[in-house]
Amino acid sequence: MSGRESGLLGHWGEGLAANFLRDKGYVILAANWRCRFGEIDLIASDGTCLCFVEVKLRKSDAFGSAAGFVDRRKQERLRAAAGLYLSQEGDGGLQPRFDVVEIYAPQGAATRRPEISLMENAF
Repeated sequence: MSGRESGLLGHWGEGLAANFLRDKGYVILAANWRCRFGEIDLIASDGTCLCFVEVKLRKSDAFGSAAGFVDRRKQERLRAAAGLYLSQEGDGGLQPRFDVVEIYAPQGAATRRPEISLMENAF
């Protein structure tokens, strides 16, 4: 898969995750928020928490869970980026939280019913 195809698939997955969260009552505040520490896929509110969401899309869990790919190094970058976001935008009176949305799509974007799950307080 080329880098462009991978990027398109990633954006497709982030769109699925955003819709999934909206269906659960979340408000999406930002998508693909970038800073010098990296990128936060989604920033959302569930009414009580300000959620920094990492989206992981995989064809299967044959090599481990999708959330398992959010390793310590990635977690550190996400924490640093979230800290910068909070210093610039504030928390709106909400408790910050780190979540992971796992998406399993065996046929990629052609998958009719991807399996989507949310892990709240993932790290």
